[in-house]
Amino acid sequence: MTHNPIRPWRDIERRPSRRVMVGDVPIGGGAPIAVQTMTNTDSSDVRATLAQVLAAAEAGADIVRISIPDEAASRALREIVAESPVPIVADIHFHYRRALEAAEAGAACLRINPGNIGRPERVQEVVAAARAHGCAIRIGVNAGSLERHLLEKYAEPCPEAMVESALDHIRILEDHDFHDYKVSVKASDVFLTAAAYQALAEATDAPLHLGITEAGSLNAGTVKSAIGLGSLLWAGIGDTIRVSLSADPVEEVRVGYEILKSLGLRHRGVNIISCPSCARQGFDVIKVVEQLEERLAHVKTPMSLSVIGCVVNGPGEALMTDVGFTGGGAGHGMVYLGGRQSHKLSNDEMLDHIVGQVEAEAARIEAARARAAETEAATAAGTAAETAAEPATGAAVPPAGGAR
Repeated sequence: MTHNPIRPWRDIERRPSRRVMVGDVPIGGGAPIAVQTMTNTDSSDVRATLAQVLAAAEAGADIVRISIPDEAASRALREIVAESPVPIVADIHFHYRRALEAAEAGAACLRINPGNIGRPERVQEVVAAARAHGCAIRIGVNAGSLERHLLEKYAEPCPEAMVESALDHIRILEDHDFHDYKVSVKASDVFLTAAAYQALAEATDAPLHLGITEAGSLNAGTVKSAIGLGSLLWAGIGDTIRVSLSADPVEEVRVGYEILKSLGLRHRGVNIISCPSCARQGFDVIKVVEQLEERLAHVKTPMSLSVIGCVVNGPGEALMTDVGFTGGGAGHGMVYLGGRQSHKLSNDEMLDHIVGQVEAEAARIEAARARAAETEAATAAGTAAETAAEPATGAAVPPAGGAR
């Protein structure tokens, strides 16, 4: 649960779930909600695929998924995993041998539907490989590829059909005593997705991977994902997310983080609060914000920056941000630091100056964090030393006055 004693209306009580490890990234059990994306290169092209993985990781991705459609992709996966800074999920459809190869190549998780693998002995092989190589499994139900018998039963993709499919696949894994799995029930329809996840959240304690599948272009897909994922996350549902966009995977990561940041569930980088601009603006707000987003993309420290065009709302917003700039007219504005008025600044100097102030504040925050960590470590070491020096409980104590 995120707890805000001053503003309790911001609290989100997260759904309890089991914890599953995807490589070194914990999923569920109260762990931070992980952000995922997926490469769109030819998976057999090691350099191109790895370049996307590295770019996604730099943007903040905790996990990256790669489709493994053939043997060439399986061979490339081993090299990609060896150089990737984040855990890799192997996306498998139908070909059980690809799952075996991916597990052996070092994939941290297999995205697979056990019921689609084929004969029971094949499922058993995949589960055995996952267990032997420390792989988690994601059961990935999709409204566009539901089993025929479920479509015949329900006539169309619906929440009940998607949840039934998920529970059927869960049953297969649990029959093999395999419990390191997470589940998703994605659809391109926001209503269908939300209803399916709400029902699934009550039916299992498995960690849930959220997504609005095939959400669309950068703009349209961002809106659909924000509505669908945002409503679920606000209700406490979800342990890891992927924003599915017809765009660069880096954009998926950025949008995912913005959704989590807006709900106070994850914090990374500079949160820019800016006005839409109007005739009162003392400078070109839209152009400045675009430039600031680009020039501050390297800052990973969680912090806030307000950029407001005039003095109507600017001072109030600046009081609640780490760094602020408010247009004041006559070619000048006011800089705020730590919520306090600091100094006037020419609009001509604004861009470079704001970047410098944000970088300086980020460095100050990181230094304070490092000092706090050192103090905590020293305190823990001192406590451990004191504990080690204490006599064991129940040890013989000589009687007063010495032995008799």
